[in-house]
Amino acid sequence: MNVANILPGDQIQVVLRYTELIEPEETVYEFVYPTVVGPRYSKAPAAGAPVTERWVENPYLHSGQAAPYRFGLTVDIDTGIPMAQLTSPSHEIAVEYAGKSRAHVVVKDDGTAGAKDFVLRYRLAGGQIQTGALLYHGKDENFFLLMMEPPARVQAEAVVPREYIFIVDVSGSMHGFPLEISKRLMEEIIAGLRADDLMNVILFSGGSAVLADGQSLKATKANKEKALNWIRAQHGGGGTEILPALTRALDLPRTEGVSRVVVIATDGYVSVEPQVFELIRGQLGQANFFAFGIGSAVNRHIIEGMARVGRGEPFVVLTQGEAPKQADRFRRYIESPVLTNITVTFKGLKAREVEPVAVPDLFALRPVVVFGKYEGEPAGEIVINGKTAAGDSRRVIRIASDMASPGNSALRLLWARQRIMQLSDLNLLREDDARVQEVTGLGLRYSLLTQYTSFVAVDKVKRADGEVVTVKQPLPLPAGVSDLAVGGVARSAAAPMGFAKSLALAPESKALEVQHEGGKTADNSQALKTERIEVRVVDVKGDLDRGAIERALRAKVQELEACCAKSLTGKGLTVREVTYRLVVRADGAVDEVRAVTTTLGDKAECLRKAIQAFVFPQSGKGKTEVVLTVVWRVTS
Repeated sequence: MNVANILPGDQIQVVLRYTELIEPEETVYEFVYPTVVGPRYSKAPAAGAPVTERWVENPYLHSGQAAPYRFGLTVDIDTGIPMAQLTSPSHEIAVEYAGKSRAHVVVKDDGTAGAKDFVLRYRLAGGQIQTGALLYHGKDENFFLLMMEPPARVQAEAVVPREYIFIVDVSGSMHGFPLEISKRLMEEIIAGLRADDLMNVILFSGGSAVLADGQSLKATKANKEKALNWIRAQHGGGGTEILPALTRALDLPRTEGVSRVVVIATDGYVSVEPQVFELIRGQLGQANFFAFGIGSAVNRHIIEGMARVGRGEPFVVLTQGEAPKQADRFRRYIESPVLTNITVTFKGLKAREVEPVAVPDLFALRPVVVFGKYEGEPAGEIVINGKTAAGDSRRVIRIASDMASPGNSALRLLWARQRIMQLSDLNLLREDDARVQEVTGLGLRYSLLTQYTSFVAVDKVKRADGEVVTVKQPLPLPAGVSDLAVGGVARSAAAPMGFAKSLALAPESKALEVQHEGGKTADNSQALKTERIEVRVVDVKGDLDRGAIERALRAKVQELEACCAKSLTGKGLTVREVTYRLVVRADGAVDEVRAVTTTLGDKAECLRKAIQAFVFPQSGKGKTEVVLTVVWRVTS
């Protein structure tokens, strides 16, 4: 859609309609409505980026800063079957019931409602997944949907030993709340590993580090504690280089006769989804991939995509309180697959263009879902065969004409969307002209948005005076995400607000140490270690170029580190932060430096004086006002 020339007082209403199938998982149905897009990490030059990726340059508000808009949401539910439970783990809601199967839900706006994904969960009375087939007999085409409850999970007496590779995101966007969720999740999962299991951990941000570079470690009590202590010591910072971390994990030496399980915990704030999917798809048969989305507004596209192409399952952990539950679900998933070697055959029903082409192994108590078209009259059987831990499984669903209904017209859209998704996934790996034409044709025929038939919103506004400008509306950071999410090594497309000096991770700390007088600082306090220092340019008003300011500051990082070390006292791990407002003259000299906010009081005087002495490039014009924040994490 193109939205332009909006003058003061104008109102533009945009209505989006979509059709989606909600699949129950362990008899729980979940509806998710994303509200905000978290920042994406990218180190690609903005100049050469395609139009579809330039949105990552969009500015963000500071953590906790209120959004410049109001958010409201209502949901009307009509299940047709009595509901037993209706809850939201993400938002406070008010529910009005209009019978046993109908409800009206209103989200209460507490100021953060629009900064986290809305999640609504409900369970049907009886706790059973509804099994059967739906048909739509159309004018030109006929469609069917099969949803079959899987067999009950059977615990196998002997399970093949497993090797678990845990890949944990400790980048800037994971700082604080999201990383604490990851730590809790890892504690729950690693604690439950069996003694004959193998385990390894890779932490990644701007770089990556591995717990055991050779063979993975036995999951003994001592090794579990070693891994957890390493994870607990992380605090979040730097870029999000997920591809090198995945490559490093997959290159680790393998142990014969052991099934490899790769577990990825991240918020997914990256812009390299196609490359990630291609890497995982190339490893099919080598490992099962389970992706955990961490936080209040995760990138579900990459989380669900990694699990889909890796034949695993996606998980989303919204809060620390959900970590034990999701860890338990994960353990139950991998203890014994519910159904494997699944085949779907048709007897008497002339089915065609069936999606998906192959049904992956079933790890969870969720239904088998198959879409397709059929010719002629509805008759015959759909047969699903598979294997469980107890032996062969065979389920039959008989097709009858009364399954067809004009009210099932959404089946044609669901089939088309499934087909588009499969073709689009393949095009992410290697774009093919025939597939592009097929996706375009499907989009046009079924009136669906696709990569080739959708429109990009235009943010150019024509002012009353005739000037055309681009207006970049800042997005709020997702709830619980810190300002470190828009940091990176140098100024990246995902971090137009500032830059960060990022140190590569290693199991044994190799962070820069600043010491004075044989281990004592200048003020005779205990020597401290600066683990990370970050300088963010928050705002620039005047003639001096932002990039010139950032380059000048980057050259002075060591001087700032020395000042930070002199300001540190006490013991323990802590974060220190000071925000300054400074005025730079046309000749580059600093006229004035004033602390706007600080966690150090007068102890940051050395830092202020160091910045006062900086000389920036000359602008040749008037003065420039700069607001910058210095953040550093230290430990004694």
